[in-house]
Amino acid sequence: MDNWKSVYEDKLEYRATIVRDVLTDRGMDPVLMSKQDSAYNFGYYEVLVAPDHILRAIKIINDEIKFE
Repeated sequence: MDNWKSVYEDKLEYRATIVRDVLTDRGMDPVLMSKQDSAYNFGYYEVLVAPDHILRAIKIINDEIKFE
């Protein structure tokens, strides 16, 4: 998992979870990682993918996932 790259970051866990779930449905095996500090309640959540899925994941996120 050393080469895995972040394709999405958000302060809201539910948004990062949705992104992870969409990428999972598309056949990827993304990981949701918390960069949240529980003591001070700040930070963000990251969705990481394997190097061979980076471009496809970014395209899916940009074209298919909208938070409004």
